[in-house]
Amino acid sequence: MHEFQTIILDIDDFGIANLTLNRPDKHNAMNAEMIVELSEAAQQCASDPAIRAVVLRAIGKSFCAGGDLAWMRAQADADRAGKIKEASALSSMLLDLYKLPKPIIAVVQGAAYGGGIGLMSVCDIVLADPKCKFSLTETKLGLIPATIGPFVVKLLGEGAARQIFFSGKLFDAADAQKLGLVSYVIVDLEQAVATEIKSILKTAPQASARAKALCLKLSGGISQEDIAHSIEALADAWESDEAQHGISSFFAQTKPDWAK
Repeated sequence: MHEFQTIILDIDDFGIANLTLNRPDKHNAMNAEMIVELSEAAQQCASDPAIRAVVLRAIGKSFCAGGDLAWMRAQADADRAGKIKEASALSSMLLDLYKLPKPIIAVVQGAAYGGGIGLMSVCDIVLADPKCKFSLTETKLGLIPATIGPFVVKLLGEGAARQIFFSGKLFDAADAQKLGLVSYVIVDLEQAVATEIKSILKTAPQASARAKALCLKLSGGISQEDIAHSIEALADAWESDEAQHGISSFFAQTKPDWAK
C-alpha cells in the first residue's frame, strides 16, 4: 500500500477504509502535500472493489483547522496563476471525495474550520462530538470560502449557508446539526460509527454506489462552471487591498482595520 506522510489509509477485513488526517501537531490543517495525498487516497478507495465504505477521521484534538499557515503564506506570495493552481488542487480533492462511489462517514472532534468544513461537506454522514466548534473564518482575513463554497452551499442550501458563509461566527455542534452540516451529535462516536457501518454492510455494494450516484445527479451535482467561478472569485479576493491588509495583520498578529 502507498506510504502517505500526512494521512493514514487503513483497510480492515470487512472492507472499511479508515482515512485519517495525521498532522495532529498542526491541528490537521491542510497543506499542499495533504491535499495531494487525500486525492490519491480517494481515488484508491474509489477503484478498490473490496472497499465498502470510508470513515474519514483525524488524530489529535482537532478534526481540521483549515489551511496550514505555511501553505497560506505561500499562496499569499504566489502570483495569480499559483493561487489558482493551489485552489484547483483543493477543489479537485474535494470533488474526488464528493463523487466517491462508496459511503463516506466523517467522525469529527474538536474544531473544524474553513477547509475542515469543506471536508465535512463532501461526506454522506457526519458524526460530531457535542463539544465541537465550527467556523468559516475566511472573511475575517479579507478572503472568501470560495473553493469549498460549491460543496458547502450544495449540502446546506442557500438559506442555511447564508447563516455562516460570511459572518465568520463560531457555532457549535447543535447549530451545525440544525444547519445540516452534521448528521448526528453524539458522545460515543465509535459506537455511532459501528452502527452506521453495520447498516452499510447489509447493502449491495453496486446498488449502494448507483443509489449515491443517482442522489448526486438528482440534486444537480457540482458543476465545473461553479467550481471555476469560485476559484476565480478566490483569486480576485486574494488580490484585493482588503485581503493584503487582512493577511498581513493575521501574520503580524494584529487586528485589521475593520475588526471591532
